[in-house]
Amino acid sequence: MLFRSKAAAKILEVTSPKLAAKFAMKLFMTPIKYPAPKRELEMETGSVQTMLPVHAIGKRVNVYQYGASEKKVLLVHGWSGRGTQLCSIAEKLLKCGYSTVSFDGPAHGKSTGKTSDMTEFIAAILVIEREFGPFEFAVGHSLGGMAVLNSIKKGLNVKKAVTVGSGDVITDIIDDFIEKLGMNIETGKLMLKLFEKRFGETANDYSAYIAAKEVAIPVLVIHDDDDTDVPVSAAQHIAAHLRHHELMITQGLGHRKILGDSKVIKRITDFLTT
Repeated sequence: MLFRSKAAAKILEVTSPKLAAKFAMKLFMTPIKYPAPKRELEMETGSVQTMLPVHAIGKRVNVYQYGASEKKVLLVHGWSGRGTQLCSIAEKLLKCGYSTVSFDGPAHGKSTGKTSDMTEFIAAILVIEREFGPFEFAVGHSLGGMAVLNSIKKGLNVKKAVTVGSGDVITDIIDDFIEKLGMNIETGKLMLKLFEKRFGETANDYSAYIAAKEVAIPVLVIHDDDDTDVPVSAAQHIAAHLRHHELMITQGLGHRKILGDSKVIKRITDFLTT
């Protein structure tokens, strides 16, 4: 799949840079639907699931209500993830007396759509808060961490937040994507212009560190030193722009294994509940 995409991208770059940028943008906005592992089954079967319309984006998202406590925590997965991906964190929170609300992002899991982006995650979060909140806290992984910070900036009301392996600068993310596709940096610049024309805002408006400047609540920033998807420097940069933060840097857990690590989960629950 990746090999075919790279081959097509290189051909388009030669024939039409503009078409190459459009092709890259479509790939960038199309999540991969990975099958859920067995460890997520308990949360999947134990949740009350609801398909919620998000009229602003013309899609429906599948919402998972896990647990019965009135003290609720919002969980937000990352790109190509699922609403049950933070199941280990959810299980621990249930034991601490909280329930969780999570969702399949637009075009992810059981939600509708074929393409998506962070602005749609934010739109979904704000509708979910209105329908299923209020929330005590919010926890986001990867793109979900960026979406949580941007949602707080746009009015999501929580007492504390946690980001795990969050991305940071949008242009850096696009540059990394273009490099992995084997495309030229000029194609990335054209792709960026297409994004900004589509949304009517600069891409940097959604960078995590920009949102962090407007977040007044305490935030725990967690990242692994060996994360090959998002560099640890992203966490350090985000933390530097938060008013109240704690920073946890782990080793040897990478971008996804970190979600199931017992020490990470304990740090999250300790931070949220004390």
